Amino acid sequence: MNEVLHIVGGGMAGSEAAWQAAHMGVKVRLYEMRPRVGTFAHQTGDLGEMVCSNSFRSDNHEQNAVGLLHWEMLKANGLIMHKAYAHRLPAGGALAVDRTAFAQNVTETLKAHPNITVVYKEVRELPHSGTWIFATGPLTSATLGQAIADKTGKDALAFFDAIAPIIYFDSIDMSKAWMQSRYDKGDSEEERKAYINCPMTRDQYEAFIDSLLDAEKTEFHNDETTGYFDGCLPIEVMAERGRETLRFGPMKPVGLTNPHSDVKPYAVVQLRRDNTLGTLYNIVGFQTKMKYGAQTDILHRIPGLEKANFARLGGIHRNTFINSPTLIDREMRLKSQPNIRFAGQITGVEGYVESAAMGLLAGRFAAAEILGSALPPLPKDSAMGALIHHITGGAEAKTFQPMNVNFGLFRSLDGLKSGRKGRKERYKAYTDRAKIAWQTWLEVADLHTRKLI
Repeated sequence: MNEVLHIVGGGMAGSEAAWQAAHMGVKVRLYEMRPRVGTFAHQTGDLGEMVCSNSFRSDNHEQNAVGLLHWEMLKANGLIMHKAYAHRLPAGGALAVDRTAFAQNVTETLKAHPNITVVYKEVRELPHSGTWIFATGPLTSATLGQAIADKTGKDALAFFDAIAPIIYFDSIDMSKAWMQSRYDKGDSEEERKAYINCPMTRDQYEAFIDSLLDAEKTEFHNDETTGYFDGCLPIEVMAERGRETLRFGPMKPVGLTNPHSDVKPYAVVQLRRDNTLGTLYNIVGFQTKMKYGAQTDILHRIPGLEKANFARLGGIHRNTFINSPTLIDREMRLKSQPNIRFAGQITGVEGYVESAAMGLLAGRFAAAEILGSALPPLPKDSAMGALIHHITGGAEAKTFQPMNVNFGLFRSLDGLKSGRKGRKERYKAYTDRAKIAWQTWLEVADLHTRKLI
């Protein structure tokens, strides 16, 4: 077996796909255009670079769908999850990482694998021969994006994704701010202090909302649309949806106690630790399309951030994805050209974890095909199965939009409507069922793979 698997894109999905295929004994060529060809959001040429948040979100694998996806990926020897835990930062119930150390470790590990060759080159078209996975993510280059659109015969769908500012810790006024995880989540004192909180009075909040509404924002070209993904809305867009939207979203004041005052905050801006040293913090939920001058002016109005220095200001970029329900099959192959698979955010999943999960599956599917066989069908009761079912047939093609994993994608649970009505019990039942289904599938799939090798 001399056939090589070609993977385009060294983000979460491409890195995970390369790792999975290589471990199945397949030779992999992983193409990454950075640092030769840069993007708006990336800062380095590292594989697996995190460009938005440094969080893989909830790590609760018993009552949370994304936490369940963490668990399933770990059981499948997932590179991204293993490296995330290796570089974990205190973040209460979330899995946050030191993004620099994480990406460097992912890069070193992939380059060290004997079956993987990393090629720094921009791939600009869809090849007609060979086995390929395209995992170019939300920042697919314009040339390749056009090639994909030409091949599918459909206009690429798109929405706009925004990134949050990062602040130097030593520039935060801790006489006004304080460290505390919401509801004191976390197993240790360090974890419970992984967040910094900046309180606002009602007058300060109302003035802040006014400044957001009046701020100078990034303008879009005439041929662009602003179909934002609801899980990553810019703060000024949330403010436009109602003056209380932010106070019931990222600025909710619940589960926190201000040690500097007996007066309960009307709203709270939260920052999350962004690196191991604790020198950087990102503003939670503060994705923005404000211009840089407006950002610094408005964010300096937040109590405790009056003299904040920014390691990175927020920004916004066009996020491209395909209409997967109409274009790819259950093994993620392009129906019109089956030698090509798609993986990651370009398929219409949203989030680091979901992207890596689709890379894991694409890598395994492609490797099995090269080895002369196919893997057993995925169980729909698992998080992996529910998510891929959604993008390859479960969603309405006419209204298809990026989706995070959630329990709404899972089959209903028999007997729960009348017998167990509590949300926590329902979610626990979903995860219990999923774990059995996923573990069973993995055992069969791994046995099948060993026979192929």
